Parts: sequence; structure tokens; C-alpha cells
Amino acid sequence: MKILVLADTESLYLWDFFEKSKLEGIDLILSCGDLHPHYLSFLATFFQGPVLYVHGNHDSCYRETPPEGCICIDGKIYEHEGIRILGLGGSMRYKNGEHQYTQHQMNLRIGRLFFSLWRRKGFDILLTHSPAWQLNDGKDLPHTGFKGFRYLLDKYKPRYFVHGHIHLSYGRNAIRKCSYQNTTVINAYERYIIEL
Repeated sequence: MKILVLADTESLYLWDFFEKSKLEGIDLILSCGDLHPHYLSFLATFFQGPVLYVHGNHDSCYRETPPEGCICIDGKIYEHEGIRILGLGGSMRYKNGEHQYTQHQMNLRIGRLFFSLWRRKGFDILLTHSPAWQLNDGKDLPHTGFKGFRYLLDKYKPRYFVHGHIHLSYGRNAIRKCSYQNTTVINAYERYIIEL
């Protein structure tokens, strides 16, 4: 299975210079948030499979203009061809606004998923906007990762953890791909392809 993951900035390669052939061979599209809803709707128009997304901290416009043809899995587990994807959007709360949470609030969100996680025997991909705490996150409050995500990685050991929020353009300390225990961690900034 080939999965296209996206986050934070619209890819000129996929939008301004789009050709339908660029989506050939892709089975699933996952958005980690902070993307214009028209961009996701555009991709969904030309793509034959599901386009799944979680909210970024700048996605308040989705309330009025949700991405058409796409599926929000924020706070849910979605299964596609046997692959279980757990979605948890948002960032650390640094001001008033939608899709921002304290560590405690994110832990409560995770707690509400325990029955679903037990019933599905875990998950294969953790799809979030923010990174995990002290795992490729930033030092400032808005870019601090969630401790609850580390808990999920430790307990369920998914194959992939895909996040956004940390732009690769921030500097050489931004990491695209690394490992945490048995999990491959991917920063989906702009676009990246995962092969399962």
C-alpha cells in the first residue's frame, strides 16, 4: 500500500503543477492539518481512494468550509483495507482558538478512545497534527508535543506515527524521518510517500 501524507503547506507539485498521473499508485491520502480546505477538496476530486484528515491549529475555517469529499478522523479510528488509523488533531494550547489543547485535555481525548482501541486491538498508524513530547517537537509552547502521544506509541507500538506542525523550513533541526522503538516517525510537511 502506498500512502501520500500531507501537512502544513500546499504542495505546488500537486496543486499548481498538478497532473492526474502524480496520484497513480497512491492508495490513501492522509492530511495532518493546516492545509487549505480547497486543496484537499481538489485532491479528492481526482483521487479514487479516501482522503482522511485531522485538524491543525489553523483549521478553524473547516467549520464553515470543510474539505469536500474528504473524511475527518479527528478523535476516531478509521480502518482502510485492514490498516487501522488513529487520528488526533490539534496543537498545544497557546492562545484562545479551536483545535488547541492542554496536555490534560489531550489525555482526556485519548482516554475516550480506550474502548475503541481495545476493540480494534490497537492501531497501525497514529495520524496527528502535533508531534509527540520530546520527539522532534519544538522548544516553544505552540510547538511542544503531547505526552499522551508518547503513551500511545509506548503502549500500542504502531508501525507509523505521522505528524505535521514542525515545518522543515524551520531549519536544519527539523527532522523528516526517524525511529522511536518499533515505530517509524514521519514529519509529513508538504508531502511524503509511505510504502507499507
